[in-house]
Amino acid sequence: MAKQRALWRDAESSDRPDVRGVQSMVSRSLERRPLALDRLIHERIRLGIVSALAVNNSLSFNELKRLLKTTDGNLSVHARKLEEAQYISCTKYFHGRLPKTEYRLAGVGRRALERYLDHMEALIRATRNR
Repeated sequence: MAKQRALWRDAESSDRPDVRGVQSMVSRSLERRPLALDRLIHERIRLGIVSALAVNNSLSFNELKRLLKTTDGNLSVHARKLEEAQYISCTKYFHGRLPKTEYRLAGVGRRALERYLDHMEALIRATRNR
């Protein structure tokens, strides 16, 4: 932020019109800039998890792993991040002697996905309208 202020200060005091033009262009683009994307679900695997759970009542760890074509460790790390944000819920149980892990999309996660999709649609519309 301090670096940006210094650039603005330099641009304001500069007699070069090209610098002021860049400053004006940047100011206008910042005013129109949409809110930042939800970085938590913007990552490919996490977006895949949330999207898959949005169209399924629940999915097991192995179903998600096969669907997303990822490793146990990769899925586990990304699922944990989504759990910590309360975007998904995780239930662990035994089926006979085998441990099972099942995931469901939480209300917070569904709303986050809706906001994310709205944001992406707005970006697409803005890009196509140029």
